[in-house]
Amino acid sequence: MAAEESRLKQRNHKNSIFKEGGHGFKSDTSPMRREEEEEDDLLEEEEVGVARPVQIVVADEEEHSFSLQEEALERLLLQEEVQDLNVVVVSVAGAFRKGKSFLLDFMLRFMYKQSPGSWVGGEEEPLIGFTWRGGCERETTGILAWSEVFVVEKPDGCKVAVLLIDTQGAFDSQSTIKDCATLFALSTMTSSVQVYNLSQNVQEDDLQHLQLFTEYGRLAMEEVYEKPFQTLMFLIRDWSYPYEHPYGLEGGQSFLEKRLQVKQNQHEELQNVRKHIHSCFSNIGCFLLPHPGLKVATNPHFDGRLRDIDEEFKKELVNLVPTLLSPENLVEKEIGGVKITCRDLLHYFKAYMKIYQGEELPHPKSMLQATAEANNLAAVAGAKDAYNKSMEQVCGGDKPYISPAELERRHVDLRQASVRHFRSVKKMGGEDFCRRYQEQLEAELDEAYANFSKHNDGKNIFYAARTPATLFAVMFIMYVVSLVTGFVGINSVATLCNLVMGVALTALCIWAYVKYSGEFREVGGVIDQVAETLWEQVFSKLFEVARSRVPLGSLIPAPRPRLASNNNVKKKN
Repeated sequence: MAAEESRLKQRNHKNSIFKEGGHGFKSDTSPMRREEEEEDDLLEEEEVGVARPVQIVVADEEEHSFSLQEEALERLLLQEEVQDLNVVVVSVAGAFRKGKSFLLDFMLRFMYKQSPGSWVGGEEEPLIGFTWRGGCERETTGILAWSEVFVVEKPDGCKVAVLLIDTQGAFDSQSTIKDCATLFALSTMTSSVQVYNLSQNVQEDDLQHLQLFTEYGRLAMEEVYEKPFQTLMFLIRDWSYPYEHPYGLEGGQSFLEKRLQVKQNQHEELQNVRKHIHSCFSNIGCFLLPHPGLKVATNPHFDGRLRDIDEEFKKELVNLVPTLLSPENLVEKEIGGVKITCRDLLHYFKAYMKIYQGEELPHPKSMLQATAEANNLAAVAGAKDAYNKSMEQVCGGDKPYISPAELERRHVDLRQASVRHFRSVKKMGGEDFCRRYQEQLEAELDEAYANFSKHNDGKNIFYAARTPATLFAVMFIMYVVSLVTGFVGINSVATLCNLVMGVALTALCIWAYVKYSGEFREVGGVIDQVAETLWEQVFSKLFEVARSRVPLGSLIPAPRPRLASNNNVKKKN
């Protein structure tokens, strides 16, 4: 009930702030129905002229995929008055429930008032705009943009279009690492200023996640420039150490320089994270913001009124927002060193979404999953290497030919030893996860055995001579049949046999040339395959039939019984 009362208050005060200059304003108070009523809301906006958050990237929680709302984005960026203006895109991203939408609503106040002195509003005015609320459950899903693109004149006289973007919080209970990486990367790729919203401090895992997400974005870009992204602003909320680094931009810069410093005695992993971040962004800043106060954090009826916010927070907020949005500080979006317009940004959004909807990019994984995969792959490689070394001792390049039965027996023994080696290595991921890699190892060992078997067969001189022997046998049989059929007057059969004999002779000559020169190996492979088929399907079966009908013992003459001589008879007598 308290949350609903707060929403009702926002609706009742929706026109209290942004009516100046003819701007209408509407709070998006029903996020659960936002996707279902999007078309109706767009029609309402066209009719009434009411500004509101517009969903431009929709998250599918079941499929863990994202889709671009092209029509909504076209309505936003192809407005006649802004489509050809250079665009400034300010996006706020970070972990969920850290006050990103809350901050963006103060940015909206600044953009509507455009007055550095009094933009923050009155003490009794509720904060409305992008949907926000207290609590521990996420509010924003996908990517939202404010439906009004602001036209601002810079000090040099040129006009630019300013677009504010709100991003789904990362690391909630319903998003995978891939979901978080996709949204963060997409917002970073399309923004000129990325505000990285953090709580209390910059921890090492914050930097590691930033490294992962920016690398995922850099992979999706067709051309990787020296520094593919523009401005990154670390916004440290609830900063509790002003005695070490004071609130604001200067304190933030000194803190960030210390935190991102690359030292000689640092571990290589820590150095690589910091070097990667410096290599990705043209400009990196940091702002330290104090806690807004206990009423903001604990009061369920808090609706953004300034009277409930600590003075220190309001003081620093007045400094923060102009740092990002005042005309002299606006950063125009550039890609490849070229400033882009709203019309260009639409095309880049479409292109980037197609890449992330495809399967060309690798899927980011959690640190545990990535470590478990690397751990299991290393165990697979070690077990396979042990198998290969042992098989090399059995039938390697300088080893003589071994019978196929003996080779298979040795393979079975070594395969079991290799699997035992894999299972003995301590691995992460659990039994079910490791079983997949054991099956992968077994398949690779069977494939390696097939290669060893072929290599061993190549050492058998009779196996190597199977093709010419088969072709000679075909020619001999055809020659005999042609003689017999020609003698009895069946000339058509004799001619056919002579033709087959000629083909076999030609194939034999081609095969000999291939083996000698090494050229036309595909043709030689076809001849070997045909000869092997004839050998296995015809000659070997004929040999088996002949052997079964004529026992081997019948071909060996029986020993003749020895007759006793007369001398032996006499001795017995």
